[in-house]
Amino acid sequence: MSRILISLLFLLQAPLLVAQENSREWESLLNDVLSMEDSEEVSWQEIYDLLCELEQHPVDLNTATREDIETIPFLTERQVMDICEYLYKYAPMKTLGELAMIESLDYYRRELLRHFVVLGEVESAGFPKPGNIIKYGGHEVLATAKVPFYKRRGDDNGYLGSPYGHSIKYTFSYGQYVKAGLLGTQDAGEPFFAKGNSLGYDFYSYYIQLRKMGRLKSLVIGRYKARFGMGLVMNNDFMLGKSVSLQQLGSRAYNIRAHSSRMEAGYLQGVAATVGLLKGLDATAFASFKYIDATLNKDSTIATIVGSGYHRTTKEMEKKNNSSVFTAGLNLSYHKAGWRIGATGIFSHLSRDIRPNVTSVFRRFYAAGNNFWNVSINYAYASHRWQLSGETATGDCGALATINTASYRLTGDVDIVALQRFYSKKYYSLYSAGFSDGGKVQNESGVYMGVNWHPSANFRLNGYFDLAYFPWPKFQSSFASHSYDAFVQTSYIRGRWDFLARYRMKIKEKDNQKKTALTNRVEQRGRVAVGYDGGMWASKTQADVSHVSYKDNDFGWMLGETVTMKPLQWLSLVGNVAYFNTDGFDSRIYVYEKGPLYSFNFPSFYGEGI
Repeated sequence: MSRILISLLFLLQAPLLVAQENSREWESLLNDVLSMEDSEEVSWQEIYDLLCELEQHPVDLNTATREDIETIPFLTERQVMDICEYLYKYAPMKTLGELAMIESLDYYRRELLRHFVVLGEVESAGFPKPGNIIKYGGHEVLATAKVPFYKRRGDDNGYLGSPYGHSIKYTFSYGQYVKAGLLGTQDAGEPFFAKGNSLGYDFYSYYIQLRKMGRLKSLVIGRYKARFGMGLVMNNDFMLGKSVSLQQLGSRAYNIRAHSSRMEAGYLQGVAATVGLLKGLDATAFASFKYIDATLNKDSTIATIVGSGYHRTTKEMEKKNNSSVFTAGLNLSYHKAGWRIGATGIFSHLSRDIRPNVTSVFRRFYAAGNNFWNVSINYAYASHRWQLSGETATGDCGALATINTASYRLTGDVDIVALQRFYSKKYYSLYSAGFSDGGKVQNESGVYMGVNWHPSANFRLNGYFDLAYFPWPKFQSSFASHSYDAFVQTSYIRGRWDFLARYRMKIKEKDNQKKTALTNRVEQRGRVAVGYDGGMWASKTQADVSHVSYKDNDFGWMLGETVTMKPLQWLSLVGNVAYFNTDGFDSRIYVYEKGPLYSFNFPSFYGEGI
């Protein structure tokens, strides 16, 4: 049934943003870099929170280590290597205009970098004195509130709390060396200082992170995220998406970082540390104990682990913290020149057995039990033309998962990317998150081919084709199935004008109405956008279309206009207006929506409305 969705914030959004000198211009640049990705597959809020932190504490290129540069999430391994090589030859950099001398940096990434790096004076490195940290450290307090202009069914019947969502966040920092924080957040409908939340907020996050303390490269106490290799064993951090992540997976020293976002699931809680054992050899050890939400079976075993973070109703509150998990792990990583080799091991123990409902065939090989372990070997190599990476993993499941990528710079303006993965139907890891079409590191094999062509700084054309095979039945696919994913995008900049066009088609084999055979679900999406930057003001016109053919034919379109004005250095006015009309939820359209500080929004629109 068609629904009319009216978003007052989308139409009447003209927030007064008191920002730093660079404002929030990088948000739209980030959208241009990542716009090719599936909005539901990308951890937008995690990426955005990380970039907000980098904006507040930019990397000083003249004193940065390779690990510092690798913390910038949108850079590829080749770009990191080229920046390090340029700094080795020509440091100190005098102006950020020198970034144009680094050939692998395209226009969008050069412009993004200007918001997250600075050029300071070269001085002797060393951890600052405690007195200087206390005296010169920065404090920030951020409070948010969300007031709905509509009433939901749960507000009248079911929700335990008020319809208002709010949060408060305190951060203390000293450059790249010290970071500490406390965050409390409340979703709309959750009780506050009542009914299961006696401590006030429904969710708290707290942490302290120290960096660059000699051999102790990083220490995190409290809540944190970890990622190693290509994520087959350990990755509870953010994922980018098919296009952007390919050239980064497995070749970056992500390791550990504090969990400072409002995401209420997936983090670890305890202590983690990275120590430099020898030149080029690092060891990261971590231990965690935390309570988790779970849906329980009648015998008090775990049917499913819940990661939504919602505790609005009595049933949701009953799932809160009703189980616990202990996790410990170790990663060894050695890098020299363009090579990186690593090994990861992890063990987890749950307070209750996991016993999924396996009467449905597609759940037959879900993780079961209460003790789990996984190990993996990963590698990476990068040169001016080649970039290779891969990881192979196994565990108590007795099955194998492997992924391998290769990219080659055919000419100065053409890059070719290839990927192969094989994830056994029996493989599982509680903390895995890697490149996949099915959303899990399990029951999938496939190949991917991509091409990037950038003959000039103003023109770029890229595309890919991905073929995946699922040998075991999946949800809504009762037999072995395939999926096909094709994408092409072009962008062009001329003076103050910029143009973008893209098209994507995804074909997945799904059950027919009688579940006797498979039929194709064909999803097509397109976008055309034209932008103009007039200095004190800018505008962007964007048109989106979507068409989904499965059991029915769903068509949708959306036309929108965004105008930005900066009458003063400290003041930005943003107005958005759009009309959308879709046949149903399947043809919904995702668009980037400018929001208040520290809020990156990618809402979906379906039905008909403004």
